[in-house]
Amino acid sequence: MSRVLVVGGGVSGLAAAHRLRTLLGPDADIVVVESARALGGKLSALEIGGRRVDVGAEAFLARRPEATERITELGLGDQLVHPGPAVSSLRVGGRTVGLPPRTVMGVPGDPDVAAGALSPAGLAALREDRPGTWEPGGDVAVGALVRDRLGDEVADRLVDPLLGGVYAGHADGLGLRATVPALAAALDADPRSLLAAARSCLPAPPVEGAPPVPVFGTLRGGVADLPATLALAARAELRLGRTVTSLTRTPTGWRADLGEDDPIDADAVVLAVPAPGLRRLLADLAPDAARAVGEIELASTALVVLALPAAAAAPLAGRSGVLVGAGERRPDGLPWTIKAATFSSEKWPHLAPSTDPDDTAVLRLSIGRHGDAASLAALRRDDDDLVSAARSDLAALTGIEDVPVESAVARWPGGLPQYGVGHLDRIDALERGVAALPGLAVAGATLHGVGVPACLATADAAARRVADHLAAVAHPPG
Repeated sequence: MSRVLVVGGGVSGLAAAHRLRTLLGPDADIVVVESARALGGKLSALEIGGRRVDVGAEAFLARRPEATERITELGLGDQLVHPGPAVSSLRVGGRTVGLPPRTVMGVPGDPDVAAGALSPAGLAALREDRPGTWEPGGDVAVGALVRDRLGDEVADRLVDPLLGGVYAGHADGLGLRATVPALAAALDADPRSLLAAARSCLPAPPVEGAPPVPVFGTLRGGVADLPATLALAARAELRLGRTVTSLTRTPTGWRADLGEDDPIDADAVVLAVPAPGLRRLLADLAPDAARAVGEIELASTALVVLALPAAAAAPLAGRSGVLVGAGERRPDGLPWTIKAATFSSEKWPHLAPSTDPDDTAVLRLSIGRHGDAASLAALRRDDDDLVSAARSDLAALTGIEDVPVESAVARWPGGLPQYGVGHLDRIDALERGVAALPGLAVAGATLHGVGVPACLATADAAARRVADHLAAVAHPPG
């Protein structure tokens, strides 16, 4: 019987534990150690306004198969839901405009779709599509590339808000190769035109009359239901509120020290922890890998959730939310505290209020951009001040000044890794260092994507690496 230790009880660690169970069978001993006192990591939910609402990630990309396939495998297929027809917006140039359709992380293939978000000069720069230098296989900051070829407005008004929504970072600090890999690959093939590269990445236009293909999905009870379901299916021993302080090799496998608790001996280990934890645990085992992952910076964010009287939210009808461009100002000249507003009860039909006049509508207001001094100052405010600031922004954005029925704040310090220029090189160094250590694997948002599908993919890969190692030990060649 094999024993596998999984360090980290977020969705990546729990997905790895579940996949290990399916690969190793019922007799394997799987132990999950999580430093927090609850499972789920950045997938978390709370009850507000009579609804269960995600206060971490709220959805996953439906076009990637990993999440939908795992949800179906776990028997949750009937709980899968998609957004309704409400439209998204941008707050750019002092106006709220529709989010341009058919872009690659804000880079349009057709300049006409962006006309409403740009000034005449900005649109002219976009149409010019200036040629630039490009090193196949290389990497540059997304913002630098877009500014050089398409102008500042495309970078600030289109690309930066979308990247900020995903990574809580700035286009000028995020690398193209890791954040928009399809666009980097298209430029490798033909670097002459950024617009043409974007066009080549776009899916075929929808067939007239065909139902739209959903971009996002979630679970009816919240995507936060996924970690708990994975934990149940994994049938693992859970040790919460415990921190692995060091990891060492033994003649038969691995030993994890847990401070004052007894150490855990295991045949193999999966590390599914953020970059600082990887750096600490790998420092003596794989110094080059630890140095590489130690270069990955983290963004901190917060989420203000409001439950408003349903009638008060009437101005939001048909609107799923707004992304606020970096550097934008409110009508009164003050900087925005929020970087995005999601009108959850409009975006998700299962969260829509009923006809009961006492029912509520739910909104999520996101705060925090990496490297932004104003964002850092906002995140230092206490919960009441943060709610007040977010409500003030909501009033400036939508005109809604009603007092919420209920409010809540969720904070995610160091919650999002920043995929800077050269990120894939750092991850290659990490994975090469770990590959030299039999019985050790890594998973999580630090590696190849911060979304749920990407995390599940790394978890599956880590579990298969461990299972292959255990099989090789049990049945050596010859």
